[in-house]
Formats: sequence, C-alpha cells, structure tokens
Amino acid sequence: MSDGHEPRAQFHDMLDGTQEDWAAIMSHLVPYSKNGGARVLEHLKLLDGDCGGFAIDRLQHCLQTATRAHRDGRAEDYVVMALLHDIGDTLGAYNHPDIAAAIIKPFVSEELLWITQHHGIFQGYNFFHYLVLTATCGRSSRKMHMRRRVRSLSINMIARHLTPITTPRRSAFLSQW
Repeated sequence: MSDGHEPRAQFHDMLDGTQEDWAAIMSHLVPYSKNGGARVLEHLKLLDGDCGGFAIDRLQHCLQTATRAHRDGRAEDYVVMALLHDIGDTLGAYNHPDIAAAIIKPFVSEELLWITQHHGIFQGYNFFHYLVLTATCGRSSRKMHMRRRVRSLSINMIARHLTPITTPRRSAFLSQW
C-alpha cells in the first residue's frame, strides 16, 4: 500500500502523460519487477491439490517434470520451462500453454518458447482420440506438419518430461519449497 508520499503519475489518459509521470511509474516498476520470480512461484503453488482427475496434482506434475529435466542434465532455462509449463492451468483451462509461454518468453530461447506454447498439442496426441476434439484434431496436413515439427524439436523431451508420472511421489524440487 502507498503511504501517499510515493511519487505517482498524475494523468488519467495516457496521451496526457509527462516525463515526470513516467519517471514515477518506472520508480515503482523496477523494484516490482525484481520480485517477479517470487510471484511466479507463489502462483505455481496454486496448483497444489488440484488434480483435475489425474493421479497426482498439477504442482507435483510440474515438479516431477522439472526434476526429470534436471536429472537429464538439461540447462537451467529448460528446467525452469519444465517447472512452469502448466502454470497457466488456474487461469486458462483452454489456453494454459499460452499463459505459461507469456510468462517465460523474455527469459528463454525461441525453441523453449515454442515447446511451451505447443505442449498442449504434444499431450493431446495421447488422448484427443478419446474426446470430442477428434473432429477438429484429425489427421489434417497441419497436424502432420505439427508432428514433424515436434519430432524435430525433441520428441524425447515430450515423452520423458511432459508425460506425468502416475504414481504419487515426492519430487526433488519439493524440498526447496
């Protein structure tokens, strides 16, 4: 909360902003941005207890995915991508990969961003045929193109890191929380 003495912009329409207004805004943005990682981890904790019908909750799935990537010797940005890939589940049930991708975009490579944006499609290959989605996700040329792209960006990552472990067990990353 502001005590009223912190600098604040005075405009009500962005067209009326001044250099002083934007300096005031930036004086808040810079320190706020430094705590972004902590806020992301707090949001990730919202997945705790949310199983969505799966054998383990979504937080455990994210922790297991990151643990698998870490044990596989992946780079830190890859492990973080694996940890955060489902963070959007609480906000966008139908577009959670887009939310996760938006969060990590400034910090990862184009390849990791692409993997995050499309991981819902990767997973869908295991279950789309069981759902009504079959009609819209049939063997179109786009789907075949996507399959080739997925394979070229490491089908092993999909199978080893984004496939949930169905037996509940504690993750190595959980001990850090």
